[in-house]
Order: sequence, then structure tokens, then C-alpha cells
Amino acid sequence: MSFKEIKSLLRMVNVDMNDMYAYRLFKECDHSDNERLEGSEIEEFLRRLLKRPELEEIFHRYSGEDRVLSAPELLEFLEDQGEDGATLAHAQQLIQTYELNETAKQHELMTLDGFMMYLLSPEGDALNPAHTCMFQDMDQPLAHYFISSSHNTYLTDSQIGGLSSTEAYVRAFAQGCRCVELDCWEGPGGEPVIYHGHTLTSKILFRDVVQAVRDHAFTLSPYPVILSLENHCGLEQQAVMACHLRTILGDMLVTQALDSQNPEELPSPEQLKGRVLVKGKKLPAARNEDGRILSDREEEEEEEEEEERVEAAEQKRQAKQISPELSALAVYCCATRLRTLRPAPVPPQPYQVSSLSERKAKKLIREAGNSFVRHNTRQLTRVYPSGLRMNSANYSPQEMWNSGCQLVALNFQTPGYEMDLNAGRFLVNGQCGYVLKPACLRQPDTNFDPESPGPPRTTLTIQVLTAQQLPKLNAEKPSSIVDPLVRVEIYGVPMDCARKETDYVLNNGFNPHWGQTLQFQLRAPELVLVRFVVEDYDTTSPNDFVGQFTLPLNSLKQGYRHIHLLSKDGASLSPATIFVHIRVQHSRGPD
Repeated sequence: MSFKEIKSLLRMVNVDMNDMYAYRLFKECDHSDNERLEGSEIEEFLRRLLKRPELEEIFHRYSGEDRVLSAPELLEFLEDQGEDGATLAHAQQLIQTYELNETAKQHELMTLDGFMMYLLSPEGDALNPAHTCMFQDMDQPLAHYFISSSHNTYLTDSQIGGLSSTEAYVRAFAQGCRCVELDCWEGPGGEPVIYHGHTLTSKILFRDVVQAVRDHAFTLSPYPVILSLENHCGLEQQAVMACHLRTILGDMLVTQALDSQNPEELPSPEQLKGRVLVKGKKLPAARNEDGRILSDREEEEEEEEEEERVEAAEQKRQAKQISPELSALAVYCCATRLRTLRPAPVPPQPYQVSSLSERKAKKLIREAGNSFVRHNTRQLTRVYPSGLRMNSANYSPQEMWNSGCQLVALNFQTPGYEMDLNAGRFLVNGQCGYVLKPACLRQPDTNFDPESPGPPRTTLTIQVLTAQQLPKLNAEKPSSIVDPLVRVEIYGVPMDCARKETDYVLNNGFNPHWGQTLQFQLRAPELVLVRFVVEDYDTTSPNDFVGQFTLPLNSLKQGYRHIHLLSKDGASLSPATIFVHIRVQHSRGPD
């Protein structure tokens, strides 16, 4: 390859090296001195290009003069990393697993290549590998968990004219979703249909969706699925809905309370493994002034601002009485209007579920912070996007999680930072769709209020060192090279939310170097999600998104770690990584 061809190759892998530096490297590898690189010379050029000086520096710090790591030296590195329970046996096992050189392996030594392989493996990841499996207690009441929840699940696009599809349910289940929405309307031939009412979205049969639930609900997670019914059907078709649910789902469907059930609390995910719960109205139900039953969403929207009243009024005209057959299927998730958070003479039953629009939920968080948190220690609360979000945009779920809301429903079909947070929240615990809430959101007499969480008690320090092989954003323009910067975003209680970023590196998506430190003070670390974002800096327009990775602070490992980046829609961008050093210091233990 000529120097010109080498330069073209470099641009293909997203690096635009300084010509002088690139040519010097070219000449050093051109041992035949004929202005061309051949075979082993190209290999040497690429090997030099792939050098990781920052890794070499760390490696040499521990390996000493012989430039190989013995098992005791590797153990010292692991202890400095903060690896829990690191032992000599573990260090020896890492050498056997990741060392590429057989001779070194036989002598229980690790070379630089083996060290690099280890740091790029899941064991060298920023995400704690122990948290990727099921590791949480699944025997607590349902109200003690965050539950991955979808809004308008049937839509593959926007809620105005998008396509409705059973495939959207399959996709949601494949992302770990455990609560899906069924917008049910009167259909032809006595068969209820699902679509977004009063819009041009296409219609699908209710029974086809129930079949998709039967076939796909438990492929990824064994824990219970909640069907959130938004019911606009008349009595006859409601009876048809109840019949389809019973006959298609069979024993999966919960039709009566469990024998072992404590009436004072909801059953646990473990008790409800493999079961489907119906969330819907229960007879006798709340009536409005003229005696008609309101649908779940209508009840909430009665209290919404003026601009949302039009849709609510239209829905009210459509609302019908509820059939006893369908009412009987609401066992643990009886849709109930949240009228007050003040202590009532008779406390609400744990099986009463409230549905709130994002606006109403935000109002409660602001005005009744601790009361709302306490309510959510024993009752399920579902939050859904405002009806004004016509393009199926999402709200930030973090605000709702801060108050202990379990069913924070998002449009799964709409990528963005909100879905990144949802994926990050449910990345752990085997991606089963259930994550145990922090203790401060589970204790019935908790004093926690997300609006006033107390003084900072944790310091998070992230040193952004380098990135590797970032993707090209514009494949059509060979000369287009990214100018990357890294931003670390903190999502938690309002006083913890922050974002800090590095400078940008000009024209290098292959191996940019920063060496910059970003630090954050945290008041409620147990709720924090950390989002690492890489963007392509642009002076004249908004930066372009390159990749991201989001995870809970409690699952973030300390020390030198690689962050494996994901695309906008959550797909792996391998081999694109960021290399960082992470330190978490607690000034006092969590309450």
C-alpha cells in the first residue's frame, strides 16, 4: 500500500492523522524503503496504530522491569481496582482465561496483550458482571419494585398515524417490558380491536394481541406481566375480551387471589412467576356526575388543564358500563382514582392501582413529596405520557422513580435519552423487568422526600482517559471524521442531576485522548443513573450523537474500566469503547 492508500485506510477507520506523523510512522514501517508497505509492514503499521500508551503505562506500573505481570502483581492491580474478594487464585484464573501467549500462560504470567484482553472483557467492564444476573430479593410485594412499563404498546411509530402491530408487543417483551397497554375499542363482527382512538393508526384484533402475550410474554423474563386495559368497549365486547383472556391465556391468567396471600400487601414477583395480571376497572366503580363509568385515563384527564379537556370529553362520550366478566379479572390491579394522599379512616387496599398523567404525577411530587413516596410503598402507581405528546415523545422517567412510582410507562418505539434511562434502570437483575426499589422507597414510615434529600454523602469521580474505534457518522463522506467529546450525565433526585463534559478532540474517532476529570456530589446515590455519552462536536449546529451507555451508580465498578457504547436504538457499537477511571467515595453509609 502506498502512503496515499494508507491515508485512505485510516479515514475508513475514522482517524485523520496529522500527515507528518502518519508519514513518519509509514517510513518507520517501510523496511524495504520502496515507499510501499507490504504484508508484515502493514501489520506492523496497524499494530503501532493500535498501541494503547495509557494501558501500557498502567501495565508497567504493576509489572516492573520484566514487563510481564505475575499472578501476585495482577492481584495487586485487582485490589487497587477495588475488586471485592480478589484472591491469588482469581488472578491465576484471569491469566488462564485472557492470556494469549501459551508460554506466558504456562508460567502464570500475563503480557500486555493479555492485560488488554482482560480489560476489554465483561470482567473489565464498568457494569458489575454480578449484577447482570438475577441477584435481588424477588419475594417482596410488587409495590417494592420498579417494573418496566410501556405506553401505547401497540404502536410502531407515532400516535397520530402510525402502524399498530402485535410485533410491537413482541419487541417490548424482548426489551424486558412487564406492563403493556391495550387500548380497546369496539370492532366489527363483535371482535374488539386495539388502536389509538380517534386517530389514523391502524387497528389490530384484541385476541391477536392476547395470543402474542401468551406466546412471548415469558421468553426473556419469568416474572409477572400486567395487561393495562384502556377500555372503551360496550358490555358485549367487554364480555368477548374477558372470554379471550380466559381461553387464550388459560392457567397463566390470575383470576382469583392466591391462597398464601397476605391481604395487607400485594403478592411478590416470585409468587406470580409465569402469571398474567389484568389491570382494569372493578365493579362497583367510580362514576361521574351522570352515573357513567369513566375509563382509567379519563378519570385522570378530568383534572387536566383546559387544552386536554377536548380529548377527555370525547372519551367520556364513548365510555360505557363495565361488564361483570371483565370486572372479575381485575384481581390485584384494580384501577382506582387517586383522590387524596391524606391518611384516610380506612386505608386504601393494596390492590388499588392509580393511573396518573405525567403532569399530575409531577404536581404530587412537588406538593406532597413524602406522602406520595409513602403511598407508593404499598400501592402501585402507573404514570403515562401527557396526551399532548402527539409525536409519541417521552418524559424523563427518573422523576417518577424518585418518588417510588413502579409503572413508569414510556413509548418504547421512541428512542432518546428517556429510553436510555429505562434500559439503564432495567439493565441489571437479569434484565427481568423488575428492579427492587431502594430501602428509602420501601419503608412505610420513610421520611424520604426527593425534593429535599439531605446533604451530599457520595462523591463520584470519573477520569475520562481515551476512546477506541468510534463509529463514523457519515459513511457517504470519506473525509468526514468525528471530533469527539465525552459527557457524563447524572440522573437522580433534582439536586443530584448534573452533566459535565470533556473538551473535544479534533479529527480523531480512532483513539482520541482526553485525560480529564469530572466530579459529582450526590445526595441520594441509591437512585442515581450514570449516562456516558459521546458526541461529535460541531461549532455551527447541535452536536451529533455518536453513542451512549447508561447504568445504575450502584452497579458501576471502580477502577480502570471500559464503557462499551450503544447506538441510539440500543444496539451494540462494538468495538467502540471509552476508557475511564472511576472512584466512588461514601462519606457515610446509606440510611
